[in-house]
Amino acid sequence: MKRPRTLHESLPGIGHLLAFFRPRLAPHRTLLAASAVAMAAEVVLATLEPWPLKYIFDRVFDARRAPVPPDVTANLALDPTAAVALSALALILIAGGRALADYASTLGFARVANRVLSDVRAELYRHVQGLSLSFHHKAKGGDLLLRIMSDVTQLRDVAVTAVVPLAADALVLIGMILVMFWMHWKLALAALMVLPIFWLWTVRLTGRIRQAARDQRHKESTMAADAAEAIGAIRVIQSLSLEDRFAAGFLRRNRENQGEDLRTTRLTAALGRSVAFMVAASTALVLWYGSRLVLRQEITPGELLVFMAYLKNAFRPVRDLVKYTGRLVKATAAGERVIQLLGETPEVRDLPTAVSAPAFRGALEFDGVDFEYEPGRRILSGISFRVEPGQQVAVVGPSGIGKSTLASLILRLYDPTRGSVRIDGRDVREYRLASLRRQIAVVLQESVLFSGTIAENIALGADSPTHDRIEGSARLANAHAFIEAMPMGYDTPVGERGATLSGGQRQRIAIARAAIREAPILILDEPVTGLDEENERTVVDALGRLSRGRTTIWITHDLRQAARADRILYFEGGRILEQGTHDELISARGRYADLFAASAPRVASGPSRHEPPSVEGSMPVGLVETSVTPAGVPA
Repeated sequence: MKRPRTLHESLPGIGHLLAFFRPRLAPHRTLLAASAVAMAAEVVLATLEPWPLKYIFDRVFDARRAPVPPDVTANLALDPTAAVALSALALILIAGGRALADYASTLGFARVANRVLSDVRAELYRHVQGLSLSFHHKAKGGDLLLRIMSDVTQLRDVAVTAVVPLAADALVLIGMILVMFWMHWKLALAALMVLPIFWLWTVRLTGRIRQAARDQRHKESTMAADAAEAIGAIRVIQSLSLEDRFAAGFLRRNRENQGEDLRTTRLTAALGRSVAFMVAASTALVLWYGSRLVLRQEITPGELLVFMAYLKNAFRPVRDLVKYTGRLVKATAAGERVIQLLGETPEVRDLPTAVSAPAFRGALEFDGVDFEYEPGRRILSGISFRVEPGQQVAVVGPSGIGKSTLASLILRLYDPTRGSVRIDGRDVREYRLASLRRQIAVVLQESVLFSGTIAENIALGADSPTHDRIEGSARLANAHAFIEAMPMGYDTPVGERGATLSGGQRQRIAIARAAIREAPILILDEPVTGLDEENERTVVDALGRLSRGRTTIWITHDLRQAARADRILYFEGGRILEQGTHDELISARGRYADLFAASAPRVASGPSRHEPPSVEGSMPVGLVETSVTPAGVPA
């Protein structure tokens, strides 16, 4: 393991975290200032706490000392009993005041920490949602969830329970050291002689603890990612009887994580033992040297008592640092993971000169578009075509040659490597993302529904829609009848990812969600794949009404539907090999004609292109992002 070579590398990166959080603390400066005043009051009272005892020992118990000067005695005019009572009352008042100041400062700083870190969590969540698909394809969902939830929570908890107490203890230590040097600088030097040794030893061990905590956090994120993946694929795991295999893998990683945790605990315990020895050595040195000074009457017994009390309290920050070291370094590792994630820059983002998109007519154009997911891995090459407003275009071809990538480029989920995608004659990169995507409706093959009611899921397609608009969209999608038949109608909960609905029902709700958007451009990517014949007819009918009068890009393997399009693009090898109407491509006797001939029995069993279509000649539309092939991955 590489050992830290500098103090900055050795200590927990609290300075780095403070630099990150400093601008986020600015809006809370008033509460921070009030909390700091309370902390300062606690420091002053903690410094005064031993002095009532000093007064009793020096003015009441020490008969060997010379009488108190007349002016002081006259001012005090107290007998021993009254002096003891007054000192006891002062001790109570100081301790009570310190407790109140500690309560006020802790509560104030806790409020600031909660507010700031809640804002950071919201910022992190929004940032993750804005990151490009290329990032999400590489990242693990469980790890992202751990950073958003667990890492931020750990930062908040440690800030309240460790950082604030340590800061208060550090200020108390500074105040006590100053008073100790004011009282007797030689004894103060003796008391603090071991601090440099302790500091160097702490630096050495803390660097190792920090590395162990980082390793542990990495293993925890891997476990979270694996668990999330397994839970998301529970149907496949149970179907293939893979429960024991996945459980064994999780158990192995859990034991590895346990080993890292024990390593951190062992290092922290070693640091604690060292501190205990150094505190004992320092206390013994002060007791020996201080007693000699008392016997020589260079200091009073009360002053030695103050020194001993200060020495005990002075090492409390040291003990607390040891106590919280493991938590601090874990929090530092968590904070670094949060900062690293916030530092990720979306590859696709609004340009500085981007403008809000006007209402689209729907003219769509690809001009010499090349696209690569990574250098040397070209998916699309030299793609050029134009779609007029309201025109319907089918995209067909073998799987895995980049058909779905077209949809991603229109939506600006990715940007072309070369060339441009234009809507109404203007490059889509010139529009703000939100205004662009708001005018493109999407329907997914395995349509994802969210926890909530049916009405809420349909309403996601538009801003503040009325119930009439929701119902009208459901009617267009052939969904109104089955929704009304449900016990709670439109207020029926759909369950997570729509698990309580059939595939056809989910698809029709997704179509209603696209319909309520009233977008001029629609993209469809295999919307009827996996549906039975009856549901397919219903969905195709709904998609036909939805596509009427809108620019439509339809990615499909179903040549029955492709034959109805105004124009067909045949893709192969990331290029458009053929384009034209169905009749033109059949007459050309090219690759499309061969593919159509190979599927002739199936096509023949479906509705003929020359028969009146069941949806008034319209072609269904939408965009699909399947669970097998995410959006942007070649289909």
